[in-house]
Amino acid sequence: MPEGDTVWRVSRRLDAALAGRALTRSDFRVPRYATANLAGRSVQQALSRGKHILMRVDGGVTIHTHLRMDGSWRIRQAGSSPPRDHRVRLVLENAQWQAIGYLLGVVEVLSTAREDNALGHLGPDLLGPDWDAGEAVRRLSAQPDRPIGEALLDQRNLAGIGNLYKAEVLFLRGISPWQRVGQAGELEPVVDLAQRLLEANKERASQVTTGNPARGEETWVYGRARRPCRRCGTPILADGYAGRGGPAQERITFWCPSCQPGPGPA
Repeated sequence: MPEGDTVWRVSRRLDAALAGRALTRSDFRVPRYATANLAGRSVQQALSRGKHILMRVDGGVTIHTHLRMDGSWRIRQAGSSPPRDHRVRLVLENAQWQAIGYLLGVVEVLSTAREDNALGHLGPDLLGPDWDAGEAVRRLSAQPDRPIGEALLDQRNLAGIGNLYKAEVLFLRGISPWQRVGQAGELEPVVDLAQRLLEANKERASQVTTGNPARGEETWVYGRARRPCRRCGTPILADGYAGRGGPAQERITFWCPSCQPGPGPA
């Protein structure tokens, strides 16, 4: 699933193509909104909230989308017919640009005044203007017996962090992903590092945590199972996340057992 920095970048591209322009076409290819038509209305802005994208349209309407695992947006010049492709979920077009959403995990139309009904459960947005590290720490601390790797992925605690940054932040802080939140030490440096890493990467396509953007050198542990740790030489381990359930269960956790001492997977 794309991390918050990737979603932030997608929202900026959508904003550049759609904001301030009247829609000439809105083609919702999901059953619930198949008859919805926003043509003639101007898009006010497109923005991200954690891993969600909101496009606010005149008339107090918001289009809410989420990429989930396989979704993407493609933007091309207007004028050609939208593709006849079963993967397309939404097409938005103005006089200049056509934005095509493929395999979007969520497509819905909301009242702008009621966006919180869909997103109010999210924790502080790591890349949002309202980022609040103290609130993120408070939410994480509320479940001290939860494995910290699982807690970091819970968007109700802080919005935008994904599996890559979970692995990299915990490695850099020397914390086992299975360490309980209450035994992981100070949480302020953890959330601060997560925010700084996403902020550093939001403007570029690659996600670099090592400081080296060369291919294969970008990360410390993520995607490096069985390869030597860049710090100590110990082989990096990988394991399917055995948390409390939910999305984290299906994700692979990468860690160095020497640099991140503590409990391991069950």
